[in-house]
Amino acid sequence: MDLPKILILAVIQGLSELLPVSSSAHVIVAEKLMGLDPTSPSMTLLLVMLHTGTMFAVIVFFWSSWKKNLFGSQEAFWGSAKSIISATIATALVGLSLKVLIEKVILKGVPHPEIELLFGNLPLISAALAAVGALILWAGYRQGQPEKENTALGLKSAILIGMVQGICLPFRGFSRSGATISTGLILGIEKRRIEDFSFALAVVLTPPVILREALRFLKVQHASPHHGAGMIGLFLPSLIGMTLSFISGILALKWLSQWLENGRWYLFGFYCICASMVIFFLHCQGY
Repeated sequence: MDLPKILILAVIQGLSELLPVSSSAHVIVAEKLMGLDPTSPSMTLLLVMLHTGTMFAVIVFFWSSWKKNLFGSQEAFWGSAKSIISATIATALVGLSLKVLIEKVILKGVPHPEIELLFGNLPLISAALAAVGALILWAGYRQGQPEKENTALGLKSAILIGMVQGICLPFRGFSRSGATISTGLILGIEKRRIEDFSFALAVVLTPPVILREALRFLKVQHASPHHGAGMIGLFLPSLIGMTLSFISGILALKWLSQWLENGRWYLFGFYCICASMVIFFLHCQGY
């Protein structure tokens, strides 16, 4: 894959990763339109490399807020750590259970069944976008009732949010940030608090996902007669793409925060539903 295509995907990833519209769905559609295979190990590795850029954008953007709200005192630190760890464990349990179910049952009989085989399925992506769009609309309705925003982010809420995040893992289109923030809003958690918590979970989740896809790519490369050359050829331009996804991710985060605070969260729900219809139309056109 040439550098211009990587740069295009980096911009799409950076602008959409941190908005509740599913960056994966947008990147996969762009890959298909450019004639690329979203399920190939090289493409899934590139995507997680771009995720690395947006992960650093999250850290830079939220660092001052995290220091104040999550780690402002020793009590707050341990409370936040307990919630983040509990949510991450719940994510792992749900995500791994779905992975086993999909690979052992749904993909039974398919040669080399891997959950990544679902990543290029446009009808599934369309359905996932419609589902998260409906969830965002529900959360937007609840957001318009400020008297209900008084629920603390306790251990039960953190575990539920972690379980929802686990459901997002195998399904491209089911936006992680859209689902987790919406769940928090529905539970009545204050907007800024759930936004901080959701993206703190993203920072914890990203490294193991990167490691999984890197190992998957290295396994394929090891079996290739050109072992090493493909890795070097993808890694260097991916660094440029990662940098660009970091910059565009910062811009997207500022937009997200403003829309969340101004009570316009529901508009992302309408966008997801419209995007769902567009993706299903592209599938009908043969993509």
